[in-house]
Amino acid sequence: MATVKRKPKQLGQILIEQGLITGEQLDEALEVHRNTPKSLGRVLIDLRMIKESDLVRALAEQVGLEFVDLADYPVEATATALLPDSLARRYRAIPIGERDGKLLVAMSDPANVYALDDIRAITNRDVQPVVATASDIEQAIQKFASMDGQVEALASEAASQAEGDEDGGMEAAVEEAPIVKLVTAIMTQAVGDRASDVHIEPMEKDVRVRFRVDGVLHEKMHSPKNIQGGLISRLKVMADLNIAEKRVPQDGRLSMRVGGRSLDLRIASLPTVYGEKVVIRVLDKSQVLIQLQDLGFLEEAYKRYEQSFRRPYGAILVTGPTGSGKSTTLYATLNILNQPDRNIITVEDPVEYRLPGVNQIQINPKAGLTFASALRSILRADPDIILVGEVRDRETAMIAVESALTGHLVLTSLHTNDAASAITRLTEMEVETFLVASAIDCVVAQRLARKLCERCKEPYQPDRAELDEAGYPEWEWESIAELHRAAGCQSCSNTGYRGRIGLYEVMPMSEELERMTVERASSEQMAQVAIEQGMITLRTDGLEKARQGLTSIEEVARVVK
Repeated sequence: MATVKRKPKQLGQILIEQGLITGEQLDEALEVHRNTPKSLGRVLIDLRMIKESDLVRALAEQVGLEFVDLADYPVEATATALLPDSLARRYRAIPIGERDGKLLVAMSDPANVYALDDIRAITNRDVQPVVATASDIEQAIQKFASMDGQVEALASEAASQAEGDEDGGMEAAVEEAPIVKLVTAIMTQAVGDRASDVHIEPMEKDVRVRFRVDGVLHEKMHSPKNIQGGLISRLKVMADLNIAEKRVPQDGRLSMRVGGRSLDLRIASLPTVYGEKVVIRVLDKSQVLIQLQDLGFLEEAYKRYEQSFRRPYGAILVTGPTGSGKSTTLYATLNILNQPDRNIITVEDPVEYRLPGVNQIQINPKAGLTFASALRSILRADPDIILVGEVRDRETAMIAVESALTGHLVLTSLHTNDAASAITRLTEMEVETFLVASAIDCVVAQRLARKLCERCKEPYQPDRAELDEAGYPEWEWESIAELHRAAGCQSCSNTGYRGRIGLYEVMPMSEELERMTVERASSEQMAQVAIEQGMITLRTDGLEKARQGLTSIEEVARVVK
């Protein structure tokens, strides 16, 4: 008797059975699907009815294959090493372990028989495909291409090669393979871990390597002490620094490609008691194109800020401590303002990102090119918009303020803790209060808070004491059904956080605030009036983002005192 072949379930039927969509939603998506060339799955994602992982899980069930969530799956590093990174990226496939004597391979397209044949031939193993999302596979390839074990192995190889060599001998060998490979491997791992800074620090008995990820330093490895000279010298050679000079700080810059991405690296050396420490700032060129709306502005705060930067003249101050994202906000604003009919000139120290269509000036105090002298020259170059990297002294502040009063839009930054303090800081620099009141159009204070990992964040019901301690007003307690906290998974390296979001305090200068500026009112008095006029404080902004599940109240408390 012939067996009857079962007809595979339709995608919509599977999604309904899984409780991901309703029949009405399916009908709506099918109507759109009939009128567009997009697949039904893509239509459902575009309509925000399902996520990519939901679609891939349903398609896997449709073809009778297993779906694997790589963020939670214990991927075996020994298995990933069986397939070269170039092929893994080409086929969007990565070996993740073994099962029943077969190599388990996660693929975004398991129907690609050519890919399966190649993987079998290269690994010399029987292959069992499972399905994963393309983004998860890309992330896993990036992570395991960073080669934790390979970095350690290269460090050991470089150390064994250096056995018996003096420090100077190691420096002479900076072009030798192990050291070159070690530097490349460290930078590849840094990119895979989304590090913004790499710290290479000589200790008494070894060399410590730490990465700053999402604003927090994490220790990555300790290398033998005898590779210190070669490692530091290799980095200094790459940045065109003087390898013979170890007594004074130096800084340089270089570009390199890591994992198919073009990076600018800013390198600073610092003499310490155990040798030179090197800090590498990783400048990802893709970040310069970030959209202002993606930084984390709440809707009302963004409207207030946009009203200011759309004006043809006036000064906008962005304030906050070092590393709070001021430059990113200024660059994202310039991306909006950068039009062919505008002459935009910046003066920065240093120029972190190259902006197409913008005239950027790097200050050079040794040559007499300071913020103040550059600004004076800029004003003779017919600018429409001027960006001053930082107001550091009275002369720069005066020229920036006068530029705003003479028909230019001036964007600049200051180091203050909140928006109102920026006004008093300028008056403390002995800039006339009436000039400050007339020129300043808006002040933005900001911080960067870590975002909760979307894959592992845990919802919970906070008690009243916790809400009170966090700073939520009593009348809001009943409306806060749940908050989220960090848990930790493979996707976020068990930190519970992945990426960062801005917290913003936007203070437009009203007539009352201008009058208070002239009268030299305190920053506390000005902040109180700004709040009465609708300003959302940094803490309130952070608590709202915690309520939305974007971050945790612990993280808000960490970054906003």
